Amino acid sequence: MKKLITKIKKLITKMRKIIIKKDEVKTQSDAILWHLKTYGAITSYEAIREYGATRLSAIIFNHRKDGYIIDSVPLTKKTRFGRNTTISKYVYVKPITLNEQLGMFCEIDK
Repeated sequence: MKKLITKIKKLITKMRKIIIKKDEVKTQSDAILWHLKTYGAITSYEAIREYGATRLSAIIFNHRKDGYIIDSVPLTKKTRFGRNTTISKYVYVKPITLNEQLGMFCEIDK
């Protein structure tokens, strides 16, 4: 049981919560973090239209490397020529607190 708790604690310490405010946004990378915190998800089209960020996948890659948990959800959309194409919707996964994690896997002694 102690090994499980230790593993959970290590995993949780790697997860980062987005704590940026709108007035603290200075870069496109910051803007993407703020958008994920506020709206929960973003597509490449939204990043280009709202923030001028044309390399969203690179920004997401760097945020994942920094410890943010961001999932990719494939979406099928029609192009202007009527063909189907697959794009990614990036979804921010909010970290779960230690007590919530432990409650999922074992009983917490109170």
